[in-house]
Amino acid sequence: MKILVVDDETFSRDRMSRMLDADGTHEVVGEAGNGFQAITMCEELQPDVVLLDIRMPGMDGLETARHFLTLNDPPAVIFCTAFEEHAIQAFDLQAVGYLLKPIRKDKLIAALDKLNKLNRAQLAAISTVGAVQRSHISARTHRGIELVPLNEVRYFQADRKYVTVGHVSGEVIIDDTLRELEEEFAERFVRVHRSTLVSKHHIQALTKEPDGQIGVRMQGLNDIISISRRHLPGVRKTIKRL
Repeated sequence: MKILVVDDETFSRDRMSRMLDADGTHEVVGEAGNGFQAITMCEELQPDVVLLDIRMPGMDGLETARHFLTLNDPPAVIFCTAFEEHAIQAFDLQAVGYLLKPIRKDKLIAALDKLNKLNRAQLAAISTVGAVQRSHISARTHRGIELVPLNEVRYFQADRKYVTVGHVSGEVIIDDTLRELEEEFAERFVRVHRSTLVSKHHIQALTKEPDGQIGVRMQGLNDIISISRRHLPGVRKTIKRL
């Protein structure tokens, strides 16, 4: 079984790696110090299991686990945490395995023996633990897994099965539905059309085209995004509240 160890503390990573090496039946294929590294290394190394710390700076373990779904073959996850309330929540949801720090070798091996592959049902459960909102959007591109900081996203636009994420450096395609994105990011995005959400805090101005069409100009973008008549009153209220 190939294992990736993820923890922002070097001591914790080294300790778990030593326990697994001593066991002789598991292979530690890599160590990562944060969530960003973990996602990249999962794509490169394709581990069977990720031992994932919850409390990490930048991107915590809960969000990191959600991004694993972008991978072709997501690994199983065992959360490792010193904070029992998070572990109990994850356990009650039956999302994935968990271990409380300091981790004992017998507990670690037992958790590895009863793993299940990460799937959409588990990810849905993970997303509710602690009501964690993503700080990044993950997309699979020709360059591999691309992580777009949420504060660089200007719009989400639905087109049939997929959603286009427009950000300051370009566009990526994701599998999330517009409804899911609207619910998760309700405080940061507003619907301007049945197929489009825009970032509230990056709205520069409303514009009016010669044909009477009202649009919105977004900071960092050249194109004007159309606003439907149905959603125009709500957009204007949103702008007044900013």
